[in-house]
Order: sequence, then C-alpha cells, then structure tokens
Amino acid sequence: MPKKSVHQDEHTVLVRLLKEMRQASGITQVAFAEALGRSQSHISDIESGTRRLDLVQLRDYCAVCGVSLTAFVKRFEVALR
Repeated sequence: MPKKSVHQDEHTVLVRLLKEMRQASGITQVAFAEALGRSQSHISDIESGTRRLDLVQLRDYCAVCGVSLTAFVKRFEVALR
C-alpha cells in the first residue's frame, strides 16, 4: 500500500479551510464563481481537491471572502500543527 504524502495531507487541510472560509462568508458556490469569473464546477473542483490553486488564485479566493491572504496563511499554518 503506497504511503500517503505529507503534501497530500496539507492539501486536504487547505481544501477544508477554503470551503470553510467561503461558507463562513455566506457565499454560495454559484455566487462565488461569478465573483471570480469562473464556473460553479471550477469552485466545486477546488473544494473537492481535484483542482489546485496558485498563489494569485488563492489571494483572489480570499479577497472574495473578505479575508486577507496573510490571515488565511496563518490559519493554514495553525491547522497543520
């Protein structure tokens, strides 16, 4: 059985935090996708872990939720402990 990658575990935490952040902001996937100029399925793919974000996309994701990138990264680091 292949050993799980630490990076996979980190990505799972990232995806969970992204979804929680969007939900806490009260934005549906559809409205969120519209704000980013993307499709709802694009957001669903991110939140299911099948699509990854680059740093610029992560910053935009945070901005739509009204959260600074710095605050999100701090929350991510705490969640990894």
